[in-house]
Amino acid sequence: MFGMEGIDEEEFLSLRLAVDTDCSHERKRKRKRREAPDHSDSTCDEVNENNICRAVENLCELYQNVCLTGDSVQRVAAYFADGLVAKLLTRKSPFYDMIMKIPTPDEEFLAFTQLYKVSPFYQFAHFTANQAILEAFEKERNTNNRALHVIDFDICYGFQWPSLMQSLSENATSTNRVLLKITGFGRSLEELQETESRLVSFAKGFRNLVFEFHGLVRGSKLVKPKKKKNETVAVNLVFHMNSLNSSSKISETLKFVYSLCPSVVVLVEQEGSRDTHRFLPRFMESLHYFAAIFDSLDDCLPLDSAERLSIEKNHLGKVIKCVINHDTDNDCCPRFEKMETWKSRMESYGFLGIKQSSKSVMQAKLLLKIRSHSSPVKFDGENDVGFRVSERDEGQAISLGWQERFLITASSWCCNVR
Repeated sequence: MFGMEGIDEEEFLSLRLAVDTDCSHERKRKRKRREAPDHSDSTCDEVNENNICRAVENLCELYQNVCLTGDSVQRVAAYFADGLVAKLLTRKSPFYDMIMKIPTPDEEFLAFTQLYKVSPFYQFAHFTANQAILEAFEKERNTNNRALHVIDFDICYGFQWPSLMQSLSENATSTNRVLLKITGFGRSLEELQETESRLVSFAKGFRNLVFEFHGLVRGSKLVKPKKKKNETVAVNLVFHMNSLNSSSKISETLKFVYSLCPSVVVLVEQEGSRDTHRFLPRFMESLHYFAAIFDSLDDCLPLDSAERLSIEKNHLGKVIKCVINHDTDNDCCPRFEKMETWKSRMESYGFLGIKQSSKSVMQAKLLLKIRSHSSPVKFDGENDVGFRVSERDEGQAISLGWQERFLITASSWCCNVR
């Protein structure tokens, strides 16, 4: 945390308020898509070197060239500018509170729901994970008593599981029902109760499905859940591992997962670089990653869409400012890593990669055809325009990308029983 004694915070406040409404500067110059504004990298350099005066000058310049209602580049740059200012300010500053204001739970839920509906980002993760779980369940159908137990380490709002219920129901009858039990970890008791209510209500629509839910608040001691005899156990690690803020927690989690002897472990994570100790590399990697995310929203929603503004402010913007200021808010900051890093780590803890099925790949491609609007869907070997699906690591991983950048990667694992 840096200090800004002697700095005119009111100047920042007036410039920041203008960012919300004034886009007259948008017409001053044209930029290529996904190209960072001129002062973003130099400002980061000054913050990194603790050169406060130069950093303030560059931030003032940056604020005059960004806008929350401008094009995708100006929007993402505005949130990164906020993050840099928050890094310079002290927590005592009222401006800090304004910059780092956390959306309400209702605002977060609405923004997540809106992004889920319009973009393939989360649906790709959930559908690909569910397909791997279904295949593990079907592989053991002669021995699992038609019982599937999913252990979800980050249940979030439970949006992943209705599609799994529907798929399980399609292969069941009223006299030969499927038992689905979900043990889910959530951020709070209230969130778990709302998620349980949502899932139980949806499950009632399937008479051939028996559904059970058991919620645990995250941070609880990892205790082995009760298992039914011969049931198929699937561990769901979708956007969970990047929330663990230490190597010891990652190690503890993977050791615990291995001790469960699951039939399948599904890992889905954002692609990035986990350099938490050096600010400059983390900033630049995050800038390019989120620039691609914001750019991809052009394919999903118009610039003047209220839904898009909600997504950017209450979901993506929150994560951006958290990533930049991870050293002060590290309990909630995601730390992205590359596929190769996760592969090495999973193998070191005794897991074997599972080749993704052709059905899983085709399902991902079909999802993009349905969800992509103005930009053509691209696959391996084609030009990097719009969303694309890539098979990686000799078919053991599938990635969703936007143009030349990988956004998220899904892989499946089993225990290497020696």
